[in-house]
Amino acid sequence: MPRKVKAVPRAGEGKRGVDGYLGYLVRQAHVAVRAAMDKALAELDVTSPQFVVLTMIGAYPGLSGADLARLTFLTPQTINLIVSNLVKAGAVEKSADPAHGRILRLQATAEGEALLKRCKARVQEVEEQIAGLVGREEEKVVRRWLAAVGAKLTMDR
Repeated sequence: MPRKVKAVPRAGEGKRGVDGYLGYLVRQAHVAVRAAMDKALAELDVTSPQFVVLTMIGAYPGLSGADLARLTFLTPQTINLIVSNLVKAGAVEKSADPAHGRILRLQATAEGEALLKRCKARVQEVEEQIAGLVGREEEKVVRRWLAAVGAKLTMDR
């Protein structure tokens, strides 16, 4: 006898809500945030991964591609493609490492810094939507928890 098919719950309901697995809920939130960021960045012709890469290069000038891959959880191949596109767009420049010539160090150009500033303004709206779901003290707890999850599971690999 065929089983009755249940209706698929909307985000926030059933196993997609507070009764769901933590890993699934984190993934669901990640996908929703990424979609909102992609939408916010679309008019600037920047993707979420490009934004993350440009943000890390801006925050930590002189990173290598390998450093970026570790920081952004993207594959080296994806980093190479994103960096190549950012270089073509004039947002990032490469320079040889003085001690290890085969290692290329990455810096944001003035154009890249201006682009990053515009991107951050767009993404700030998404950040405010997320933060608006909880109070300030709860946000601190969420931030600490998310950072701890990332640190713990990265250490355990």
